Amino acid sequence: MDQVKIIEIKKSVYESNDREADKLRAELKAKGVFLLNLMSSPGSGKTTTLKRTIALLKDEFRIGVMEADIDSDVDAKAIQETGVTAIQLHTGGMCHLDAGMTRQGLDELIDGKIDLAILENVGNLVCPAEFDTGATKNAMILSVPEGHDKPLKYPLMFTICDLVLINKIDVCEYFDFDIEECKKNILMRNPKATIIPISAKTGEGVELFADWLRAEVKKAKEA
Repeated sequence: MDQVKIIEIKKSVYESNDREADKLRAELKAKGVFLLNLMSSPGSGKTTTLKRTIALLKDEFRIGVMEADIDSDVDAKAIQETGVTAIQLHTGGMCHLDAGMTRQGLDELIDGKIDLAILENVGNLVCPAEFDTGATKNAMILSVPEGHDKPLKYPLMFTICDLVLINKIDVCEYFDFDIEECKKNILMRNPKATIIPISAKTGEGVELFADWLRAEVKKAKEA
């Protein structure tokens, strides 16, 4: 009897996406465009953080934002209120974006008009971490109400992120949240991660995030 041929579909999908992501990253580098892939759980404050940060940077850089959701255009409308270009990406029920989807969004954004492109990925700590979007850097937001143990429970997300924002520090006193323990857990997963505590509501720490982006956009233009 002939042997049954086995095709590792998941491995094939990842390898194909990784090739597309590397190609997209090279194209962005050639154009001097910095692409940030911003991830988090639902309700962590991604959109509010972006609105605060865009207000600090929109006079310095040409900014475009891609809002990824399963449905609705609520977040894209919120970002448009800041005066920058924003488009909504519907994933058709998928809980993540891959490099091909990201490219479709970028084709609508860039056209030589963007220095800083931001992808606000679907709210989820699992799926988005598994797919390389072709971003220059990955960042995530962990909010205080989620708990300081999340790096232990979702290791891949924290491993792939260059930057971790700890948001909602203004409510630390109301939750059993230990910032130093959280930092230790993050660095255990990723010793190279930059960690910035912020409050998107009050604005505390957001300038540090803006400074990080300023430095990264400058590197992208000089590369």
